[in-house]
Amino acid sequence: MNRQKNVSALYTLEGNPGLGTVLPYSLQQLLAMFVTNMVPLGIIAAAAVPVLSEAEVFRLIQSAMIAAGIATLLQATPVWKLGSGLPIFMGTSFTFVIPLSVIAAKHGYGAVTGAVLAGGLFEGLLGLTVRSWRRFIAPIVSALVVTGIGLSLLSTAARSFGGGYAEDFGSLHNIFIGSVTVLACLLWMVFAKGAKKQLAILIGLITGYLTALLFGQVDLSSLGEGGWFALPALLPYSPVFRIDAIVSVLIIYLVSATETLGDASAVAGGALHRELTKDEMTGVLTIDGFGSVISGLLGGTPVTSYSENVGLTIMTRVVNRNVARVGGILMILAGFIPPIGRFFGTVPKPVIGGILLIVLGQILVSGVQMIAEAGFTTRNKLIASISLSVAIGFTTSTEAGIWARFPVAIQSIFSQNVVAVIFAVALVLNLILPKNMGDT
Repeated sequence: MNRQKNVSALYTLEGNPGLGTVLPYSLQQLLAMFVTNMVPLGIIAAAAVPVLSEAEVFRLIQSAMIAAGIATLLQATPVWKLGSGLPIFMGTSFTFVIPLSVIAAKHGYGAVTGAVLAGGLFEGLLGLTVRSWRRFIAPIVSALVVTGIGLSLLSTAARSFGGGYAEDFGSLHNIFIGSVTVLACLLWMVFAKGAKKQLAILIGLITGYLTALLFGQVDLSSLGEGGWFALPALLPYSPVFRIDAIVSVLIIYLVSATETLGDASAVAGGALHRELTKDEMTGVLTIDGFGSVISGLLGGTPVTSYSENVGLTIMTRVVNRNVARVGGILMILAGFIPPIGRFFGTVPKPVIGGILLIVLGQILVSGVQMIAEAGFTTRNKLIASISLSVAIGFTTSTEAGIWARFPVAIQSIFSQNVVAVIFAVALVLNLILPKNMGDT
């Protein structure tokens, strides 16, 4: 009976399943996002002038893990207006990679820290005022943003499936390892019974990892490097507050806020089958912003909700907050104990890609469901068709030249960002189109 209660509690926000019941699902969520959580900061640090050493980059990544863990813990356990109470995993954002890399190359890593701190404070305050501007974001706009998130991440899944940016991208052994991962997930979902069926992603990860290990595709040589315990440093690089850097990043924080609201809406609609409440909107954005401030204080880059984990939550329907709480604690521990983070970092890209092919598609499907729930009125169909056409058509790499006559700041925001374009076009259309367009 107790076992049944523990399992049933996994599918409720407020339930209290035991640690033994929660832990596999927390590990599953961590494995789905851990590698990608480390990549953005490494790219930005590599662009910095002067160049950061490998030891410096690793310390920053460790700090980013701690910041992501704290933000995830607060997201699931609201304090005042900080946190939504939803099982949303937070991690280092890819959205900021291009602008922060430019800032790091031009002005050094101190300017990156200054922009992250100022922008995080801005988004946190934006979250506190969400009630005054949320009415402008109609259900069809939120639905299209969720759909855009799903569309924009599918190429990430394909890139990882083929081996990432390594020289052997698309090699047969990478495709084989990714395929084994997908097949293991599918077979588990078909033959497993009850709640165990929801552990398909964890089983796929383990199977893919062991397959890669068998083929010599896992490098364990770095596990002992960096010692067994490391404390983060407060402001390891003195912040430099440059107006040009801050303004360019503030705009990206608006895009990040849009994506985060989309992720939260996807969890509420796809897993909880309801709309996002205003308190949850406030909480999810305040942590997106103030969590980035915490990350900046530790030398990291902005944190945001992780769409990979949102897709996994929708797929499994495991919405219990304790899954995110335990996951947040494990991320913090990984930040203090380097070998833990290094072990997660050994998961091969094709294994991650196989998992992402499954979970990211769930976000796209959830977005389509939300569009249907918003209603196929003439007005909504017009907003959806134009927004999707412009966003997908104008951000395709072969058509990127269409932005060439726009200012560099506009290009950096929209030219390669499907979500930003969808949000901007859908928001404008929702504001200017008449409410009644002849539907009976």
